[in-house]
Amino acid sequence: MRCPYCGSLDSQVRDSRPAEDGAAVRRRRVCPDCGGRFTTFERVQLRELHVLKKSGRRVPFDRDKLARSVEVALRKRPVEHDRVERLVSGLVRRLEQSGDQDISSDTIGGMVMDALKTLDDVAFVRFASVYRDFHEAKDFGDLVEELSSKHKDNGNEVP
Repeated sequence: MRCPYCGSLDSQVRDSRPAEDGAAVRRRRVCPDCGGRFTTFERVQLRELHVLKKSGRRVPFDRDKLARSVEVALRKRPVEHDRVERLVSGLVRRLEQSGDQDISSDTIGGMVMDALKTLDDVAFVRFASVYRDFHEAKDFGDLVEELSSKHKDNGNEVP
């Protein structure tokens, strides 16, 4: 692992333990060249995934990009970081276990929307506004109406 301070490739592991989400290993490292200390997180990758964009481009799947988009939707919302990490890890696990190496951006967006709908309504609407490319206020109203009707159907009537 490359040292982030001096660039040396010869870092030494001082401590390893499961990360808080249970899906990664947290390693404390020390660089013998500069003495710098840093932490890495290592995850098991079941398969190499690629995203098929709407433009037709095929790009490597980026877990961090997925996590950032979920975190942006959840910004300033009362949702614990552990729940967000479990949501992202669950989505990645489902994608890896799907059997498909190439996954459309629409499929990923739909999965994120479904997950956010169960976690936080505001985050769901925020994400949907980007994912569905809202152009006017009416688009928000239609989505909120759809969300409200689903809450009524589930017995959780929203005022």
